Amino acid sequence: MPRPDEALIVIDVQRDFCPGGALAVADGDAVVPGINALMAEFGAVVLTQDWHPAGHSSFASAHPGRAPFETVTMPYGPQTLWPDHCVQGTDGAAFHPALATDRADLVVRKGFRPQVDSYSAFFENDRTTPTGLAGYLRERGIAALTLAGLATDYCVSFSALDAVRLGFAVTVRLDLCRAIDFQGSLAAARAAWAAAGVRAA
Repeated sequence: MPRPDEALIVIDVQRDFCPGGALAVADGDAVVPGINALMAEFGAVVLTQDWHPAGHSSFASAHPGRAPFETVTMPYGPQTLWPDHCVQGTDGAAFHPALATDRADLVVRKGFRPQVDSYSAFFENDRTTPTGLAGYLRERGIAALTLAGLATDYCVSFSALDAVRLGFAVTVRLDLCRAIDFQGSLAAARAAWAAAGVRAA
């Protein structure tokens, strides 16, 4: 039976983060069958979707002379610059075609504000602008979250840490995530989880 007070949060399983995409995570599409199988175990399933307008401020192309993976300072702090990806309405922004999207109760689109990026399912990168997901989960009576998706060390990690900070019990299914692991980012993420109380399974 599905657990009514637990939700599966599926992070950014989109074409642009899978092999062949604009910001591909190695082996990213391998998580799809396991995520689909896991959905039946939860009372709620939420999908997040990166949803950037063209020319988004987190794109290197919006900063003349800058290259992807450089860091710039934005009003809200340091920001990694990315290749153009998950642009609203494009094939790259679409969910992986094999993902069982019909099972989702809610789709949370993030990163749609042109001047602020959004890794977390709960807050924009300014750390204060909420997506509304926490309120939705609370109104559904959900206390525990399991996270899976892409990428372990960015959007999954930011979501997990925010969820713990908001009072949810959080498990990250490492077997159903894949990482970018840029300059030690995966080890840093896992250390932050251990300090915060995020369970890795």
